[in-house]
Amino acid sequence: MIRVPEVIDQVSGIRIFGKLIKSLVFTTDVAIIRNCNANAVIAVYPFTPQPIITHSIINCSDVPVFCGVGGGVTGGKRACNLAEDAEFQGAMGVVVNAPTPNETIEYLHQKVEIPIVITVVSENADIEGRLKAGASIINVSGGAKTAEIVRHIREKYPDVPIIATGGPTDESILKTIEAGANAITYTPPTTADKFAEIMERYRNTLEL
Repeated sequence: MIRVPEVIDQVSGIRIFGKLIKSLVFTTDVAIIRNCNANAVIAVYPFTPQPIITHSIINCSDVPVFCGVGGGVTGGKRACNLAEDAEFQGAMGVVVNAPTPNETIEYLHQKVEIPIVITVVSENADIEGRLKAGASIINVSGGAKTAEIVRHIREKYPDVPIIATGGPTDESILKTIEAGANAITYTPPTTADKFAEIMERYRNTLEL
């Protein structure tokens, strides 16, 4: 079992359809999804979103799934069609990329009833425009500047739900929480990493 860092329990969480979400595992690996104790899955990947991938992840997951539907390279009607399909399959929310135009968010808001999560990578993002267009959750992914961006958003929008990347250490996660994040995304080790650990134990045992 891959366990998310215990420090994540300190966040307030985001309640969606009666479920309290504090931790989200950032992966599309179904083996990881089935063997992780995160409260939800955020399934975003660097390729054109495909319904078959969304269906597979939702079908194998025993926790809620937030599905990436594009908004950058994949935009306009295709992103909206993907969002509708994800909702029909049971996704808890849809995630759109930072370049997504507000017009696309408005159209999405008309088409789906599940939360629209907009990714933010800079403190200069048009948060006001995003929220007015229909985004209901902010997903901050700003690398080393994540906590700073979260703090900047929280000062102006005290009530908006914020998901944010926590970084690799308890200290960096806590820093993001203290900045105002309500939920934390956790990037797990890969299956290759886990296999390497297991195989090393096997080799050590055999050497004995």
